[in-house]
Amino acid sequence: MQQYKRVFGHIDKNGDGKISPPELQICFGKIGGELSLEEAEMAAALLDSDGDGLLSMEDLVKVVESANEEETVNDLKMAYKLYEETEGSGCITPKSLRRMLSKLGESRSVDDCKMMIAKFDVNGDGVLSFDEFREMMV
Repeated sequence: MQQYKRVFGHIDKNGDGKISPPELQICFGKIGGELSLEEAEMAAALLDSDGDGLLSMEDLVKVVESANEEETVNDLKMAYKLYEETEGSGCITPKSLRRMLSKLGESRSVDDCKMMIAKFDVNGDGVLSFDEFREMMV
């Protein structure tokens, strides 16, 4: 939370506890981006939670954390593809799990992999869907 406060303080130039569209525009410019005042106003309106057209500390935290969450989901999707039975099959089987673990230098039997999958196999179909895999990884 301290890091968020520091970042917020750098963006909130006038110290009023809110980030205005011009402050948002300046921030984008400093990090090498371009944002017109109109675009900054639209962004602020979109992200603003209390309707005042300004971004609060809570608004900033929500934006950053949702971006981090999206990045995490994308990373998990890439990892999931490595474990899938065949690309696009939508499931991790005991055999595909065994194959991937073997590539990672961890030797396991198919039965071991069945037990590993069973711990997170919510619907009991013997394989892991992406949602089950995500729960396992969190």
